[in-house]
Amino acid sequence: MNENPKYSFVVPAYNEEANIEALYKRIKQLMKNTDDTWELIFVNDGSTDKTLTVLNELTEKEKRVKYLNLSRNFGHQAALSAGLKFASGEAVISMDCDLQDPPEVIEQMIKKWKEGNHIVYARRRNFRKDNFIKRLGSKIYYRIMGKFTRIDIPKNVGDFRLVDQKVLSEINEMPEHSRYLRGMVAWTGFKHDFVDYQRPDRQKGESNYTFGKLAKLGMDGVFNFSMLPLRIGFLLGLISTISGFGLLLYQVFDVLVNGVYYHLYKWLVVILFIFMGFMFMLLWIIGEYIGKIYDDVRQRPLYVISETKNFE
Repeated sequence: MNENPKYSFVVPAYNEEANIEALYKRIKQLMKNTDDTWELIFVNDGSTDKTLTVLNELTEKEKRVKYLNLSRNFGHQAALSAGLKFASGEAVISMDCDLQDPPEVIEQMIKKWKEGNHIVYARRRNFRKDNFIKRLGSKIYYRIMGKFTRIDIPKNVGDFRLVDQKVLSEINEMPEHSRYLRGMVAWTGFKHDFVDYQRPDRQKGESNYTFGKLAKLGMDGVFNFSMLPLRIGFLLGLISTISGFGLLLYQVFDVLVNGVYYHLYKWLVVILFIFMGFMFMLLWIIGEYIGKIYDDVRQRPLYVISETKNFE
């Protein structure tokens, strides 16, 4: 009973009462033909529906199913980090609870892992049925991350992946609070491969990733793994300086050649207005970095666990 399992499944859950039982049955069906041991760890991220009740009933029937109950909603990345901290399997598979990460794909992921890959990403081959703005924003975001990050973060992958315990040990040692696990896993640099799949639509419940949460996740990725924001400040400053010299040369030319007289305040008002906009943008970028430093300096825990079940 105290031996570590071969496989650990880690599943954050926020208001997923309708999907928990179905996900468990599909994972159990997947693993029934193997003699390898496994555990299924749910992380209840402050759900307001009957998620905790369903988890209690399920864990009473099945000791391989465990859960962590967070004291409040700490966010998807924090909940996932909590589950990863408690996962003890040789291979750890993280996935969402909404059944849009099909458990049947895991069989191929395990095969890739057994071939010697320490990380196996599940890569989506179809686009989500989101509105135009979300799809466009996703494309622009991945293009920016691909060009300006210092590491190679795979495109069209989420948090559906398999990592070896060796990789997980490195992830669990990372102290940052602004968690962007997709980048953190890629940063480790271990050998990796992909399993392509068609991502199904959600059948039950509603997506908990609002536009605001997606924007925050994207910003964590950019600020944690790219110097692009600081380089934008340099670029804007360079453009502003060149533009200012251009305006000055034009004014001198117009005065000397065409005899046109310009009041100085007309130029100063425009130039000061432009520089004020740039200044606010740069202050915002600096504020983001200072805010992240402040979060790390406070050393508050990433999450608070109020209850656990079936961890022995």
